[in-house]
Amino acid sequence: MPLKKITPEQLMQKMQQKEQVVILDVRDKEKYNNFHIEGDNIQSLNIHKSKIFEMDKEISALPKRTEIIVTCTTGNSTTKCATILSELNYDVAVLEGGLTAWKELNIGKKNNL
Repeated sequence: MPLKKITPEQLMQKMQQKEQVVILDVRDKEKYNNFHIEGDNIQSLNIHKSKIFEMDKEISALPKRTEIIVTCTTGNSTTKCATILSELNYDVAVLEGGLTAWKELNIGKKNNL
């Protein structure tokens, strides 16, 4: 089954509509602490990709009945992580282009104001 994808624009719409969003950032803690997606209706989780690569059972920190948007810097690690989570029956979507695309969208929005 193909992985669901979400564009930065679609994620922005969810946030603007005050939808509760769970974002799983699979980068290392230092990169996460420097920048990650935040918002009033965002639950931001940071679990390093190496932990997910080793997963063979559910992680209690991850919600089972809520869509989880998985992201990293460019989206490369995201696909592998999302595939593993999907196989464990998590509802996952991949943020297309990762945080690089997210930042570009937001910089563009700020410049157009």
